[in-house]
Amino acid sequence: MANTQSALKRVRQTKTRTEQNRVLKSRIKSSRKAADAALADGDAAKVAEAVRALVSATDRAVKRGAVHANYSSRMKSRYASKVAAASA
Repeated sequence: MANTQSALKRVRQTKTRTEQNRVLKSRIKSSRKAADAALADGDAAKVAEAVRALVSATDRAVKRGAVHANYSSRMKSRYASKVAAASA
């Protein structure tokens, strides 16, 4: 266990940041599942809304530092390709 005041503070900070990152990553995972379900259904309006929510969730996580920017870019690119293939 931490012995110094600064170490105790770092433990508290880490705990808070871990919880915030967990929320953001969970939101991405839920959005991905919703987007995959919408793509499976094939409804264009549902797909557009689900992918928009996914892009928003990944961008927000990048802004907060929970995920890397390349992860978000890769995700957006893959889902843009899936949407284009589904609409074609």
